[in-house]
Amino acid sequence: MSFEMRLETILERYDELSALLSSEMDGAEIVKLSKEQSQLEDIVEVGRLWKKAQKDMQEAEALMHDSSADADMKALASEEYYALKEKLPQLEQQVKVLLLPKDEADAKNVILEVRAGTGGEEAALFAADLYRMYERYAAFRGWKFEPMELNETGLGGYKEAIARIAGNAVFASLKFESGVHRVQRVPETESSGRVHTSAATVAVLPEADEVDVHIDEEKDIKMDAFRSSGAGGQHVNKTSSAVRLTHIPTGIVVECQEERSQFKNRDKAMARLRAKLYEIQREKIASEESANRKTQVGSGDRSERIRTYNYPQGRVTDHRINLTVYELDQVMNGEGLDKFIKALIEEDQLEKLAQFENG
Repeated sequence: MSFEMRLETILERYDELSALLSSEMDGAEIVKLSKEQSQLEDIVEVGRLWKKAQKDMQEAEALMHDSSADADMKALASEEYYALKEKLPQLEQQVKVLLLPKDEADAKNVILEVRAGTGGEEAALFAADLYRMYERYAAFRGWKFEPMELNETGLGGYKEAIARIAGNAVFASLKFESGVHRVQRVPETESSGRVHTSAATVAVLPEADEVDVHIDEEKDIKMDAFRSSGAGGQHVNKTSSAVRLTHIPTGIVVECQEERSQFKNRDKAMARLRAKLYEIQREKIASEESANRKTQVGSGDRSERIRTYNYPQGRVTDHRINLTVYELDQVMNGEGLDKFIKALIEEDQLEKLAQFENG
């Protein structure tokens, strides 16, 4: 089906929904249809603009060649025709992008996991830098950043740092951050001034709802409570508020000890567990649907090297899209990360468009 036919089908459905919502029906049906209509609003708005531009351009072209029209009218028509001719491809591209199949997880919040890789203490320090970069980026985007688990080292690095990020379409923005991030710099522990290469891994998991992942808590979950091992003063020594959950069918183990309340730690641990199980489901479906496809911007494989942060040269390079910027400080402060995220999303859309147009 051509994109024009798909657009027409969507426009017809939108009008049908408008008519249904103006008739009498029960509350549950209104909620259901309103949600469906709201999901179509963006494509309907751009699609109507594109169709109107097409019609206006045809009318302007006809006026340009109308022998009964005066010179001034023809000149205005000509000006409008060429302006619309330049605008139409951009609108058409927007329509095609909006018609691409949606990833149902794009609208979800995420569980961010950052872990030190090769490089010892320097890798842990870099993991902490990455964690703070995402925290600052979340603040830049107006998202809520909620720490879930921090496993600190003696020098202020993180062996592992986990957080929940909530907001508008968080996974859509951060899903290409999964992979190996490499740093080249002189470590704080290096006395000779030599540049070392270290790495940290990042995993971005869409947060799953109970509807997405069913867990039989009585049969599938083993819970252990233990005393928190991190900072926390007397609280650490006196209460067993930390929680470890084991998912018996898969053997996945998650822990949480950030909160003083065992119940809150259990809720956070369950959120992490659901995210991991949901990701397994998504990976299985993706491999079944496209066993031979690996996107240019990356597969999300955590073993894939995706980006290098070179401190001596002040540059950051994304190896998937060959994008290098000499704005390392801005990237590490969060705001500069947006340049990479927008470029990765655009590259992914272009690749999907090419596949869509080639059938």
